[in-house]
Amino acid sequence: MVQLLSTRSGVIRPAATPAGRRLSVRVTAAKQLQNDRTTVKKNGESAAQATNDVGTAGLAAIALGLPASGITLWSEYTLFTTGAGLPPGPGGALGAAEGLSYLVVIGIIGWSAATKASTGSGLPAGPAGLLGAVEGVSYLALLGGIIAFGAQIVKTGGLPGIFG
Repeated sequence: MVQLLSTRSGVIRPAATPAGRRLSVRVTAAKQLQNDRTTVKKNGESAAQATNDVGTAGLAAIALGLPASGITLWSEYTLFTTGAGLPPGPGGALGAAEGLSYLVVIGIIGWSAATKASTGSGLPAGPAGLLGAVEGVSYLALLGGIIAFGAQIVKTGGLPGIFG
């Protein structure tokens, strides 16, 4: 019959096995696991904190990018279904918001592409993943624009106010 002993680390070992050898293997494995879980530090901050700190440009991209992407997608849907962009709105405010939204979306895509080219990865996720969401929705708006503009060119031979 084999007698089993329990150690502090919760490892059950046969009574005949030397405790020191088995315990040292477990301590080494635990230290390696802890080292694997430790995040790489950048400027004294953990990698998770560095990802959340996107700076002023990142916060501006979040604040402007989400509504701009929504307006851009709305404009593209309107172009696809009616053949014209958004109406100018009161005092031309809606038309101005539409134009600025396209510029913001193109700016975010340009920033993302430049970051991808220089670092090999896109923009950081940002706080609560919002900058990553803005980046993804901006690419979705780009795809929607390609589809809407392409469909408009096929239907009418051009885009309203630009050519055709």
